[in-house]
Amino acid sequence: VQLQASGGGLVQAGGSLRLSCAASGSTYSITRMGWYRQAPGERRDLVARITNGGSTNYADSVKGRFTVSRDVAKNILYLQMSSLKPEDTAVYYCNGDSILSTYWGQGTLVTVSS
Repeated sequence: VQLQASGGGLVQAGGSLRLSCAASGSTYSITRMGWYRQAPGERRDLVARITNGGSTNYADSVKGRFTVSRDVAKNILYLQMSSLKPEDTAVYYCNGDSILSTYWGQGTLVTVSS
């Protein structure tokens, strides 16, 4: 499975961005997909994820501001981010889980200016 993330950039506080992650390869094996982020000097933490059945969960810090969704037919994962804060600045990584493996895409940088 290959994951290609895109959509990062520079945005002012209060603004919005939408990240996309295109999956290719053996995507039938994926049971869950998600977004993680890593700020400089910090660990990589879960932001949001969604199962094949559509169940979602979010980090407390993004609840009510971020929405994760997935176009199963097109194998694309999205993260709609609104009301962005400077503390949302990080490299965002797309993730996919199968029963046996975990897959990571390259990161996309999101910078929120105050």
